[in-house]
Amino acid sequence: MSELAKRILFAVPAAILFLAVLWLGGIYFELLVGVMAAITMREIHGLLKKSNTPDFHWISWLLALSIWFSVRLPETVVLAIAGIVVLVTIWSFISKKNVNSRRWLSTLFCGVYAPLGFVMLVRIRSLGLEVEGFWLAMAVLFMIWGNDVFAYFGGKTFGKTPLAPKVSPNKTWEGFFFGLIGATVGLMIAYGLAAPFPITIPAILPVVIIVSIFGPLGDLLESRLKRIAGVKDSSNLLPGHGGFFDRFDALILTTPFLFFYFSLFL
Repeated sequence: MSELAKRILFAVPAAILFLAVLWLGGIYFELLVGVMAAITMREIHGLLKKSNTPDFHWISWLLALSIWFSVRLPETVVLAIAGIVVLVTIWSFISKKNVNSRRWLSTLFCGVYAPLGFVMLVRIRSLGLEVEGFWLAMAVLFMIWGNDVFAYFGGKTFGKTPLAPKVSPNKTWEGFFFGLIGATVGLMIAYGLAAPFPITIPAILPVVIIVSIFGPLGDLLESRLKRIAGVKDSSNLLPGHGGFFDRFDALILTTPFLFFYFSLFL
């Protein structure tokens, strides 16, 4: 069976299940996304370890839990944690030759990057009225999936101009522009299904640009980390897709920007 066939056979039922839990929302969706964030963190931890820049893993988990439960913690606690993180990060940049400072930067990436991206998807689901959050979150997923699918097939068929040859040789500018079309198609599908969509077409169109820029950047960031670690995939948990970090790299970087953009209208 080809890799493409494996991807499709796994992706279709997985996407249906994910959308079903997305519709349920609440604690069900938060638990599912929380598990995905935890698995992705483990994969990032493994990549950092193979890159000879391991994190302080228990601190990574503390950072992740602080982010995940930030809305439930007292404001003073959140501010205190943020202040400590900022001070230690400043120290790590000043003491670049110190092994522990480099490990702190890895800890910051492992403990913040994936948890922040995933928790922002949960926050998007919680925006506005119950049904409004659902349509916004679904639009995000459809745009990212559309961008990924169109970029893959467009790049494979028409790709000639490398986008970032030193990081990901197979990515092309042609694939990038096909991805832009794919994100637009994904948005139009979500907009057509919604009754009604919570944001007007003129206001929602810039989101296509956000997804089409930050999605590929998230992909390139993960590709760079995998190249340094000397591995093809972040893990082999998902048939035909590699790991959770491979599958959700675009979403992780995109959702924080989308959450703040959507918050302007709801």
